[in-house]
Amino acid sequence: MTIDKGLPLGQFRDLIESHGELIDLVKFGWGTSVVTKDFPTKVATLVERGIDFYLGGTLFEKYVLQDRFDEFRERCATIGCPVVEVSNGTIDITNDDKADYVKRLSDDFRVISEVGSKDQLKSDTMAPHLWIRYIQADLDAGAELVTLETREGGKGGICRSNGELRYGLIEEILDAGLPHERLLFEAPSTELQTYFVKRVGPNANLGNIAVTDVVPLETIRLGLRSETLLEFEPRDWED
Repeated sequence: MTIDKGLPLGQFRDLIESHGELIDLVKFGWGTSVVTKDFPTKVATLVERGIDFYLGGTLFEKYVLQDRFDEFRERCATIGCPVVEVSNGTIDITNDDKADYVKRLSDDFRVISEVGSKDQLKSDTMAPHLWIRYIQADLDAGAELVTLETREGGKGGICRSNGELRYGLIEEILDAGLPHERLLFEAPSTELQTYFVKRVGPNANLGNIAVTDVVPLETIRLGLRSETLLEFEPRDWED
């Protein structure tokens, strides 16, 4: 999942033309779609290339906060969003309520939910068993994928304030019997991308990938970069 933070239209078109085959999803970050003049043209570009897209979860949260959920659903339908994101990273709604929104939207859209808070203190103190419970609840409610939050800057959620991954948390999540192919790990840095490719596998679902990192990430997946060069090669040459 590549994140568009407001890329100029020409650069966006170039990105999709040059590297679209490496992109499964484009997320229009937070509420940028509201103030992007060329947003309809960007959507048309993605539709033409068969690339799915969705609006950032913060926009969903703003509509819910203003008690305008039905307007959010209508907005997504009017735009033609094949996917919607449901999150509670900023607003104070329970995870049960979030799962209910997932269920309500899953009849009309493919839903990607998000687990984890954008508040650093909440992130640092949220116990692994709660992460696992909330992920499972969203999957049971109909989420196609569940995103593990770490924002576009690699802080919060599964990462500490210094950007360090909460390794113990990740291990508990991966060992909990959850389907790894339905987890989307936000990994905006080379370090996080490399870790998840090594730990989960070259087909790990990774999100919040900067437009400048689409090709570098593919080289990480294929062992064409130093970080993973030795991961997927036979070791006969060492003898």
